[in-house]
Amino acid sequence: MATEIRVPTLGESVSEATVGTWFKKVGDAIKADEPILELETDKVTIEVPAPTAGTLSEIVAQAGETVGLGALLGQIAEGAGAAAAAPAPAEKKSEPAAAAPAAQPAAAAAPQAASSMPPAPAAAKLLAENNLSADQIDGSGKRGQVLKGDVLAAVAKGISAPAAAEPAKVQARAPATAEDAVREERVKMTRLRQTIARRLKDAQNTAAMLTTYNEVDMSAVMSLRNKYKDIFEKKHGVKLGFMGFFTKAVTHALKELPAVNAEIDGTDIIYKNYCHIGVAVGTEKGLVVPIVRDADQMSIAEIEKEIGRLGKAARDGALSMADMQGGTFTISNGGVYGSLMSSPILNAPQSGILGMHKIQDRPVAIGGQVVIRPMMYLALSYDHRIVDGKEAVTFLVRVKESLEDPERLVLDL
Repeated sequence: MATEIRVPTLGESVSEATVGTWFKKVGDAIKADEPILELETDKVTIEVPAPTAGTLSEIVAQAGETVGLGALLGQIAEGAGAAAAAPAPAEKKSEPAAAAPAAQPAAAAAPQAASSMPPAPAAAKLLAENNLSADQIDGSGKRGQVLKGDVLAAVAKGISAPAAAEPAKVQARAPATAEDAVREERVKMTRLRQTIARRLKDAQNTAAMLTTYNEVDMSAVMSLRNKYKDIFEKKHGVKLGFMGFFTKAVTHALKELPAVNAEIDGTDIIYKNYCHIGVAVGTEKGLVVPIVRDADQMSIAEIEKEIGRLGKAARDGALSMADMQGGTFTISNGGVYGSLMSSPILNAPQSGILGMHKIQDRPVAIGGQVVIRPMMYLALSYDHRIVDGKEAVTFLVRVKESLEDPERLVLDL
């Protein structure tokens, strides 16, 4: 009797994955709970354990294939000596075929229902202004007619014009010369990289994104860090870096300026009375943003420990779905790579992201004297639909004040 290997529950809002590497081949003996393959989702890479011991008798979903929740991945035969079965193309096709008939008529029915009546005149005008199609919108009028309110609601939710996706197909890459073609390598984008690209472009298309800049004198933080770093590491078992100070400074500023910690949902603004801070981490597969939950309730030592744990998990590909969800604000530290200045892109649906940069000795005027100080540029990108310029500038000033006088963080000032 064979045991099926199926796609497990992948987490909130994740409905499909791409088959990555199979760690076993057909005919290999398998132990119960032993990782046998890797699935790559939009957010994390997860390992699928063997549901039972036996022999891998069949691989149904090959590396690179997209599979949905519960899809059949392979089968395990009982006993280490079970005969390996040849791949069965018929079974392989039956999995998506079972879902396709149910999904396709539903998808086809929607345009028919939406087009049974032409959109109302006011709705038609709005559709033209936003370069949208009536087929994209569920009409609430009689016989599915699209009304003005339906279009306004769709625009508020960030539905984009179908034409926006077409240029990517139309703007085909110019053919390379035969001499250059043999020296090129074409590699399919990973699912994570495709998601990163889509989300960043969606953020640019949806949000009214603006960036404001400031600079901070890092002398006080560096002095405090140098003075206590050895004692800190000995007591807490983690190095004292800059991220703990920045995260704490951000949470203080977010409490004063809650709009930077909010998000837009349709025509509503959702204010978050908690601070789940996303920390951008670069990995071999791309940028991921694990979350330091309730950072406003943590000490600097607790923040450093959690960032250390998340950073290691990100590099090892061991982040869980819980580690990636629910962020309210993001910090990106391009300074570790030598970036002197940049304008970060929002991590939608968040309304703010803070960019840290390289600390560099620069001449500054203090008390009428030109002195050399370790300076860092800060960049706050924000959604101008919800955050006003005054709030954005004030937020950045509060972060600057906390870092130039870190005792404020300890005294909660």
